[in-house]
Amino acid sequence: MTDAPKHFNLSVDGGIARVSLNRPERKNPLTFESYAELRDWFRDLVYRDDIHAVVFLPNGGNFSSGGDVHDIIGPLTRMSMKELLAFTRMTGDLVKAIVNCGKPVIAAIDGVCVGAGAIIAMASDLRFATPEAKTAFLFTRVGLAGCDMGACAILPRIIGQGRAAELLYTGRSLSADEGERWGFFNRLVDANSLENEAVTFAERIVAGPNFAHMMTKTMLAQEWSMSIEQAIEAEAQAQAICMQTGDFERAYNAFVNKEKPVFEGN
Repeated sequence: MTDAPKHFNLSVDGGIARVSLNRPERKNPLTFESYAELRDWFRDLVYRDDIHAVVFLPNGGNFSSGGDVHDIIGPLTRMSMKELLAFTRMTGDLVKAIVNCGKPVIAAIDGVCVGAGAIIAMASDLRFATPEAKTAFLFTRVGLAGCDMGACAILPRIIGQGRAAELLYTGRSLSADEGERWGFFNRLVDANSLENEAVTFAERIVAGPNFAHMMTKTMLAQEWSMSIEQAIEAEAQAQAICMQTGDFERAYNAFVNKEKPVFEGN
């Protein structure tokens, strides 16, 4: 997609895409339109050679308040089962698009990060947060199951089964300190430094072997459903492919010459 998105903010510089939701006056809720546009953008990201990492940022001091009460939840109460299933599949497709986009995604979280906003953070590869971040998977608070958009599959893999069960049953808020202790957040960062820290980390990734990063992300996702034997074989094949890249040879030559390798992503 080359056109500027209508329902979220996007800028691309130095191989890094900065993304944020664009309704800060409402704490950045998601709508039918923003769900679909984000899904399509992350799907197309697989084919973009100008982007090698994504930083999903807050806007106006908040990450996202989740599905909009008036624009989404209200209309859902009047939909048929067929329409409801189309919606829940569409929201799940956003998670699948993030997981399968081939590029590392860093979520930079400040303020409110709840519902579908918490799911976007969960689906990202890494999560940086401010001490003020409040994260909640609050689906049970609106009478729904906690098993939304892959939460029952992905969240336990990040923080463990018991902790995930507590959050998904109760819908309670996860504080930043607790989230870091539990492994949901990779690090806590002052609000004034959040974007810079996330982008600096993304720059470090982009300076590395980007084809190999794509293979790493692919294996992280695919190996969830593999046995140990299958995973070891899949990694053998992935690594053999990476050994044919120019970046592998560049790293070798740089090591021999006692230089820092300059990777080109091929």
